[in-house]
Amino acid sequence: MDESRQSPSGAGAALRTAVPPPALCGFLLLLALLFTLSYAVGAAAGPVAPGMHGTGTGRGTGDGGGMGDGGDMGQLHGGSH
Repeated sequence: MDESRQSPSGAGAALRTAVPPPALCGFLLLLALLFTLSYAVGAAAGPVAPGMHGTGTGRGTGDGGGMGDGGDMGQLHGGSH
């Protein structure tokens, strides 16, 4: 009788321990689907700020989108010193 209750050994046991749980596979599939969907919606919506065209180098580009030129920031704090 003890022979029928032996622990599984061999390739069958190794295969069962190597396969991730189905809930984990479903979660990863859902995560990938949501990422793809959000990327597609973001690409369709376009830039969120007017004049934003990709990544800049931090220097003023002359189109009003860069902060590197400083603008009139000194007058906000100093006034007429």
